[in-house]
Amino acid sequence: MARTVRFHTANRVGATPIAVTRTREKKERLLNEGAADAIVSDEEDVPARLLALTGGKGVDYVFDAVAGPGVTGLARVVAPGGTLFLYGALSGQPTPYPGFDLGMPALNIRTYTVLETTKDLRRLRRAETFVASGLRAGAFRPVVDRLFPLEEIVRAHQHMESNTQFGKIVVTVTH
Repeated sequence: MARTVRFHTANRVGATPIAVTRTREKKERLLNEGAADAIVSDEEDVPARLLALTGGKGVDYVFDAVAGPGVTGLARVVAPGGTLFLYGALSGQPTPYPGFDLGMPALNIRTYTVLETTKDLRRLRRAETFVASGLRAGAFRPVVDRLFPLEEIVRAHQHMESNTQFGKIVVTVTH
């Protein structure tokens, strides 16, 4: 959930982005990148905190790249009429269908892949226009963690596996 560009996008469309990260080290950086609040999942009860932040209403949209067993807790805090988007499976664990555990509420869950935008020319043009105008307005900017020369690709990969990065890891190539 802590993908920083999503905060830029959410803020641009008037949403209130709330980040979830595993470690305290990333919390302040998430807030500086535009998250309205940040929850440290290793220290806090994520569903309880989300409900507290929304005054018990719940969250309109949840974007989950982790999936796995935690999806049930996230589904519990989806507001009526809201949607839980699953777009990754970083947990590596099976993802249950949470509706049964939650007593069969009216729950919108869907998956998302960028292909549903890139394969639809009309949607692709709308996305291109949105991104281009956001770049021109300064609402979108890259967040780069570190640059590695191609000769240090092993170190770059080790850094990525450490999960300590904040933003993108860029590998540079000299001519």
